[in-house]
Amino acid sequence: MIKEKTKLKNIVLKIDDNSILNLNELEGKKTIIYFYPKDDTPGCTKEAIGFNEYYEKFKEIGVEIYGISKDSSDKHSKFKKKYDLKFNLITDDGSNCNAFGVWVEKSMYGKKYMGIERSTFFVDENLIVNKVWRKVKVSGHVEEVFNYIKKIT
Repeated sequence: MIKEKTKLKNIVLKIDDNSILNLNELEGKKTIIYFYPKDDTPGCTKEAIGFNEYYEKFKEIGVEIYGISKDSSDKHSKFKKKYDLKFNLITDDGSNCNAFGVWVEKSMYGKKYMGIERSTFFVDENLIVNKVWRKVKVSGHVEEVFNYIKKIT
């Protein structure tokens, strides 16, 4: 499980346009990597729209945003287009969810199942995880992340 102060390395991400991004390419850039359960569901849509509304503010302070779920590239592309998202969405085969420790046992109406725990990671220019938010509640989260990063930069 990736925790605060962990240096990220050898992590490969598949972007919604089917291109590949090696996290090492992000060295020198501040990055938000947020994990969410599923495209086009109420909470995930609200979170994506929140990051999209703050996109220019994050850009002004030099922060890139990537959203990750286990949805297909095709679903990501449709979701991105439907809500005019300005940032990239990453398709995960489960390896990144496992590496970041966000693939967890969840429970709904007494039924247990495995799923993505809504989480956000702020990675600094040296690929060090500076801050982790787990079990995220969507309301107010994007503003909290922005205010934290703005305060420390």
